[in-house]
Amino acid sequence: MAYKITDDCISCGTCAEECPCGAISEGDGKYVIDPDKCIDCGTCADVCPVEAPKPEA
Repeated sequence: MAYKITDDCISCGTCAEECPCGAISEGDGKYVIDPDKCIDCGTCADVCPVEAPKPEA
């Protein structure tokens, strides 16, 4: 199950820099996660200062 970045994102880019599989890119106003590349490791959630990445339900 992939992670998704919520509207809490402040576009700092920390998650993209730390993503081991390159699944995160800059989107329109916030970063986005490609669900086909996401390996559900949680690294993005661990490094995000505003806890924007969340596991999809």
